[in-house]
Amino acid sequence: MSVNVLQAQRNLYTKGFLDLPVPEKHQLVSEIERLKKDRNAVIMAHYYQAPEIQDIADFLGDSLYLARAAENISADMIVFAGVHFMAETAKIINPSKKVVLPDLHAGCSLADSCPPDQFRAFKEKYPGAVVVSYINCSAEIKTMSDVVCTSTNAVKVIESIPDDKQIIFAPDKNLGKYLIKKTNRPMILWEGSCIVHEAFSFEKILELTKQHPNAKFIAHPESESQILDFAHFIGSTSALLRFAQEDDSDSYIVATEAGILHEMQKKSPHKTFIPAPVDDDTCACSECAFMKLNNLEKLYLCMEHQSPEIVLKQEVIESAMLPIQRMLRLG
Repeated sequence: MSVNVLQAQRNLYTKGFLDLPVPEKHQLVSEIERLKKDRNAVIMAHYYQAPEIQDIADFLGDSLYLARAAENISADMIVFAGVHFMAETAKIINPSKKVVLPDLHAGCSLADSCPPDQFRAFKEKYPGAVVVSYINCSAEIKTMSDVVCTSTNAVKVIESIPDDKQIIFAPDKNLGKYLIKKTNRPMILWEGSCIVHEAFSFEKILELTKQHPNAKFIAHPESESQILDFAHFIGSTSALLRFAQEDDSDSYIVATEAGILHEMQKKSPHKTFIPAPVDDDTCACSECAFMKLNNLEKLYLCMEHQSPEIVLKQEVIESAMLPIQRMLRLG
């Protein structure tokens, strides 16, 4: 979907849609459950969503889990409680399904940092290079990619590429630097980043570890290098969750979007989870403002009105499907 078309859709969405009536708060969950049956719908939600959305989801996970789950959806409608590129991915995998997103403004700073026209020109400088795109990018970037990856399987994807091939990795430079170090493969990096994972304050983290000397510091690989160098464990959202469950420590300082702490606490209620501090005096943890645009009211509205719908051109779906399928085949 082009930037101009998406912006036009967002403008229409803002005009009046959010003013439509919704049930009282105490009725919202039961009404959403009713709509799931009436619409033959499922709710897919990322770990970074608000707790009340996580708790009502049929499928809850990170990007790789949700992409795999989307392959086997039998429902008529997918309600994607996440951000725009995630809903696009679900549509690409399920082109015949109706895919709706509670708030069309739920974008992604990382995806936005890689405009398709600029990336096309960048790619042309390196003819013959294999393009690996992190799933946190637009459908248009996926059409220019040879294979997609998530933070869960990025190492496996990079290691599957022959040694004599040059690699372009986009859009996250921090994840790219981590992968270079992890795989010992030189790569050409697009200079994109996630504002959520770049917001962590190294100095405040050092101070926090002094206050909690027994807590292990765990971090997502989208974080900056000095943050990762200090971590006891580095992993994708699902890997951080699994590590916290299986590790023998009883407390953790967690450097990723704070939404994951809800599921961590549910899985390990006897443990303590502390959000890593950010370089901002106005907030204590790193939250994605885009992820938090979704709420139960918007979830209800998009299910009731089956809108706003993710619409992609057929040629975009077909071109973007190939690199996603290659990722899914790698496991």
